Amino acid sequence: MSAVDWSRLQFAATTIYHFLFVPLTIGLAFLTAILQTLWYRKGHPEHLRLTRFFGTLLVINVAVGVVTGLVQEFQFGMNWSSYSRFVGDVFGAPLALEGLAAFFLESVFLGVWLFGWDRLSKRVHLATIWAVAVGGVLSAAFIMAANSWMQRPVGYQLNAAGDRAQLTDIWAVLTNIVFLWAYLHVVAASLVTGSAVMLAVSAWHLRRNSSPDMFQRSAKLAIVVLIPATMLALFFGGRLGINETTYQPMKIAAAEGQWTTCQPCSFSVFQIGGGNNDPTPKKIIEIPHLLSVLATGTWNGQVVGLNEVQSQYEQQYGSGNYIPNIFIQYWSMRAMAYGGVLVLLVALCGAWLLWRKKLATARWYLPIAIWVAVLPFLMNTAGWLLTENGRQPWIVQGLQLVRDAVTPSNSVTTIVISLSVFVLLYAVLGVVDFLLMTHYARKELAPVTAETEEETPALHFTY
Repeated sequence: MSAVDWSRLQFAATTIYHFLFVPLTIGLAFLTAILQTLWYRKGHPEHLRLTRFFGTLLVINVAVGVVTGLVQEFQFGMNWSSYSRFVGDVFGAPLALEGLAAFFLESVFLGVWLFGWDRLSKRVHLATIWAVAVGGVLSAAFIMAANSWMQRPVGYQLNAAGDRAQLTDIWAVLTNIVFLWAYLHVVAASLVTGSAVMLAVSAWHLRRNSSPDMFQRSAKLAIVVLIPATMLALFFGGRLGINETTYQPMKIAAAEGQWTTCQPCSFSVFQIGGGNNDPTPKKIIEIPHLLSVLATGTWNGQVVGLNEVQSQYEQQYGSGNYIPNIFIQYWSMRAMAYGGVLVLLVALCGAWLLWRKKLATARWYLPIAIWVAVLPFLMNTAGWLLTENGRQPWIVQGLQLVRDAVTPSNSVTTIVISLSVFVLLYAVLGVVDFLLMTHYARKELAPVTAETEEETPALHFTY
């Protein structure tokens, strides 16, 4: 493996790990804000207890997520200095906005919310948790704007030497059609993640008859948010497929392992073979027209095959292999789609049990609801693999190849050592986060008293 391969592996490892926390933070912040709003408007002490309970999980998740996110920034200068020099004038703008505006908004108001329970009025304190939620979605917006520019560069021009992209229109970057749909998809996926975790925690307590009245309320909220969020995530993901057909045809063709141009195009439930060296896969259970619908939004739409796109790129950019890893593309796409359908079915089943007032006693359903929380994390990881691997060998579509983006002075030894340190450190952080999250997720809710209903005590982390 070359320095390029090791640099890619290091960035992939740290990014995937960091992205385990981001959607959960955004989703939990939104749900915690809803719970506190319900307490503020209705005055039910149950909502206060649930706010404090899930707020504790939010704080733990943010703490670990911030630590892992800082590593991402440093890698641009350490491993990808050629990329940073080429796109810094463009990429730096949304990243600066994310750090100076969104991140500070989220972190400052999280601290105010955490320590302001017994110091602020209920209305002001409620506003702080909503500020945290808004900060989270704003942070995601700026990050996705930067990433979407890499998928479809807009609002720039190359300098006279042709070795640097210069920002000419920030509005074009922030209204990039790829960004708009990708951002909506990420926000919906975050709500799915937060809702699935809230449902899982609630189901765990309901299964043990621990404060069933309270956790039935949180389970109801989770299901009410989970159903539309999952539907929207699937819809926005489908709309992204149409964008990819227009701007990144290689990505959508690889997601189906479609080597030859087709019209109309079928979608295979799964296939045998079909890797980069196997252009004759055996497709199993093909659904007629479905790929045309997903890729073009039309019943008989055309999808250009890998071979033809490869020929086009060779004519446009020169000789080289422009086909990404098809195995990753094919199965990442299906992990998202199949996982989304499963989550939706579990949520609909939960809604049916709620309607029949049998959720708390459905012993067969509660274990399923607990384990379904794993699916959003797998789906989120698959989504990033699909997005980033599908752009290969480009780091910026049509402008810069990955091999030209790394730091030329880095040695394989240096990268391997730093990667080993990151893996070890992240493993420790992962264990700590898992133990803290499971410990506080399993804690009993304190009894509701008249004093509790009148006061708003601060969060306390106690063992």
